[in-house]
Amino acid sequence: MNADIGERLKEVRKRRGMTQLQLASESGVSLSLIRKLEQGERADTRLETARRLAQALRVPTTNLIADHEDERAAAPGADDRWEAVRRALVAPVRQDGPAEEPTVDGVREALEAALPLFSSDRFAELSMILPPLLRDADLVAESGAEGRAVRVRLSQLTGWLLTQTRQFEAADIALSRSLEESSDRLEAAATVSTQCWLLLRRGRLAEARELAARWADEVEPRISRATPAELSAWGWLLLRSSAAAIRDNRPGEAEETLRYANSAAVAMGREYAPRNDFLQAFGPVTVALKRAENAMIVDKPDLVLKLSARIPTGGMRPTSNNRNRHLLDVAEAHARSRDYARTVEILQGIRADAPQWLPNQRYARDIFGRVVARRRTLTSEMRELADAIGMPM
Repeated sequence: MNADIGERLKEVRKRRGMTQLQLASESGVSLSLIRKLEQGERADTRLETARRLAQALRVPTTNLIADHEDERAAAPGADDRWEAVRRALVAPVRQDGPAEEPTVDGVREALEAALPLFSSDRFAELSMILPPLLRDADLVAESGAEGRAVRVRLSQLTGWLLTQTRQFEAADIALSRSLEESSDRLEAAATVSTQCWLLLRRGRLAEARELAARWADEVEPRISRATPAELSAWGWLLLRSSAAAIRDNRPGEAEETLRYANSAAVAMGREYAPRNDFLQAFGPVTVALKRAENAMIVDKPDLVLKLSARIPTGGMRPTSNNRNRHLLDVAEAHARSRDYARTVEILQGIRADAPQWLPNQRYARDIFGRVVARRRTLTSEMRELADAIGMPM
């Protein structure tokens, strides 16, 4: 977010007739941070912090963070492994390639072979195989509809991956291409769902909410006749809308869309997890995870822990992003409850299961920061965890 957040914060606070001390008391944000923001000493803050300030001021979060700058930085200390992927997305197809041109079947098979890398968050391997795969997909896309369909799917997955790793501008390019070329309504809806997630990560809450709501209306199925794929597409758009609404201090709207998503999950009856499309995984457990996430956004750690105890995450893959994101919420809830030992235990578990995913989560660094702030010294294990998270010590 840019420095204007401090100016907007001061303007709205004064309009509400609140002192900095009163705002700190009502929002739970430290007085020193409020002062630094308003004085321009700090030019950024987490979206959740902005939401808490906006909630205390009784304005939408977007009133404080509009026109913010994109967060494009990769995990601290990481090399720029995505440069070749970005070039492959924007550069024209090379004409001096190998004599043997790629085939649609060959590129499709290569994409299928790469799916476990996407679903298992194996970023290092993907950064190496994606550039040539993207260029081959560009070549076969020129051959007709089948080739374009392969590029649509690859662009969708690449956009999801780049959103995950905070390569926001490149993600936007990949997702826009996928949506523009898609001829399948449900696949397009899945791409839009990822676009909404990208907007959320960039703090563009109103855009995310409006885009998700518009597409949810367009793909809403007749539940009594809906296929699992239709329920998944509709349900995920509703979850994105709810996520944007709760972050924008619209709890009623967030709860309403979450109820609709739950209706889709109940109609599904179980977790829907197609073998070749992990992005469509959806069902009652997914909705329960997102309900807990919303509870953490509005600072209800006790409710997060209560909801978490009822969620059967044991059957989910250790590298499932929904599962790991939920575990970060649980770790945060324990940190808010000052159970720092349990917080560290959960973070270490995520590190063991998803070592390439964790460093890309600013949320993890913020959570561990609470632990560090309460300790005079760190154990060697905690220092290793700090290094793994990418937290400067």
